[in-house]
Amino acid sequence: MPRAVVITGPSGVGKGTLIRSLRERMPDLQLSISATTRMPRAGETQGVDYHFMSEEEFERHVCDGDFVEYADYAGARYGTLRSELQTRRASGKPVLLEIEVQGARQVRKTMPEAVQVFIAPPSREALRARLVGRGLDTPEQVEARLSTAERELDAQGEFARVVVNDRLEDAVDELVWVVDAATAAE
Repeated sequence: MPRAVVITGPSGVGKGTLIRSLRERMPDLQLSISATTRMPRAGETQGVDYHFMSEEEFERHVCDGDFVEYADYAGARYGTLRSELQTRRASGKPVLLEIEVQGARQVRKTMPEAVQVFIAPPSREALRARLVGRGLDTPEQVEARLSTAERELDAQGEFARVVVNDRLEDAVDELVWVVDAATAAE
């Protein structure tokens, strides 16, 4: 099976932007679409951005063992469906998983061959500015995300590869190098 590459880090660190840029430079990469119980944001599409589910549907998948990983994050649940990952890997191309730190830990146990990359902000203050500046969350949600981010930033030592997202192009260059090296080893 082709290599899986886990991209993780705190909310607001720029994982989505980095992945979009990475896929522009490496169009063969497949992106696993996560499931979530949170409501869609403006412009998000079912099955493209996320598999949006009710709490009941998500819990049914948990009970049935359908997730490779799942986590509670900032008042919502997120997870990677086994079927989604298998479909993407069947393409024969490397698969990217954009997941939370809790999920990355689970993947480390279930798929130890996966390459794991932690995306870090240049500073905690920069992370706060990004979360507030994107205007997607209420002030309470921003504070909840920052509280979780503090714990997640402390976990970056668990990851062999850490990319600091200070300058977008530099961070993308580093991610291309990491993914290239990981997929060349297959």
